[in-house]
Amino acid sequence: MEFFDNHKKLFGATFLLFLGLTTLVAILPAIHNQRNNAPLPNAEVLSDDAVKGKAVFIANGCVACHTQQVRNVDMDKTWGSRPSIAADYAGIHRTDIWRNTATLMGTERTGPDLTNIGSRQPSIDWNLVHLYNPRIVVKESIMPAYPWMFTIKEEPAKADVVVNVPEEFLKGKTGKVVATRQALQLVAYLQSLKQTPLPDGRPAPEFLYKRAEKKIAAADGAAQGLDGAALYATNCQSCHQANGEGLKGAFPSLKDSKIVLDDNPEIMVNIIMNGYNGREKEGFPPMPAVGTDNKLSAEEIAAIMNHEKTSWGNSAKQVTPEQIKQIVDAIKVKAN
Repeated sequence: MEFFDNHKKLFGATFLLFLGLTTLVAILPAIHNQRNNAPLPNAEVLSDDAVKGKAVFIANGCVACHTQQVRNVDMDKTWGSRPSIAADYAGIHRTDIWRNTATLMGTERTGPDLTNIGSRQPSIDWNLVHLYNPRIVVKESIMPAYPWMFTIKEEPAKADVVVNVPEEFLKGKTGKVVATRQALQLVAYLQSLKQTPLPDGRPAPEFLYKRAEKKIAAADGAAQGLDGAALYATNCQSCHQANGEGLKGAFPSLKDSKIVLDDNPEIMVNIIMNGYNGREKEGFPPMPAVGTDNKLSAEEIAAIMNHEKTSWGNSAKQVTPEQIKQIVDAIKVKAN
């Protein structure tokens, strides 16, 4: 009983027990995990700007609405080419000895998952416009705007990054919208978010609960392939808009486009697979290689092209998956 009556011995023993349990249950397993888990071999280290952009991401509470975890269910396939694995997060380390760092996996997906956003939307121009005011590119967006990350200048310097914002969103302000260093760092972080390919020979985990692919029926009842409208909405609509008219001064229109209406699909396929920068003098930013970045199949590309060729008043000759596959194979041969 003397032990329980002596507060020094009692609290000393309690502290030692707590320290021992913490070491056994928390510290040693954490050290073991850190030694035995490593990032994937070809994982890229964040650049200095991306590291600072991650801090901006955290400071603005972006994790409240955006996750960074592709679950192994089929509905998450739109966010990444494979389900996330532990190695995807192995490169995350403590901020310093006193502070841990947020993994940013998130718990609520009010906005899209960002695990692979660097591949899905690599355009710096789109990201900056979206950051200035999301309603410019997605009318139904509930994401808050971040205009304080930009400044208005009458005469931007050569080094300034000018953002093509439509006049109606400037609210009477004159001059050019210029991205601040903070905005550029945040976009650098978003562009760095790309799923690292698994090492050669290692199969990717399967997505569970696969859904049947939606087919579009023709007038005679024959199946005509995948849902081009849905694929367009996923891969193209954020820039070219639901009405196909794009955004003046930012993203070109597909409505009445000579390339879309051309009966020869080669140029259009080449743009989808390799991107395009031929209209920079008109103020349009380079288009990313959507087909390559998003690993679109010939069937998916054909469905998207047919949607664009027959929508918004367009009336052009449709293509077949076989045609697209031949062109894609030819493009790959030229690239090699």
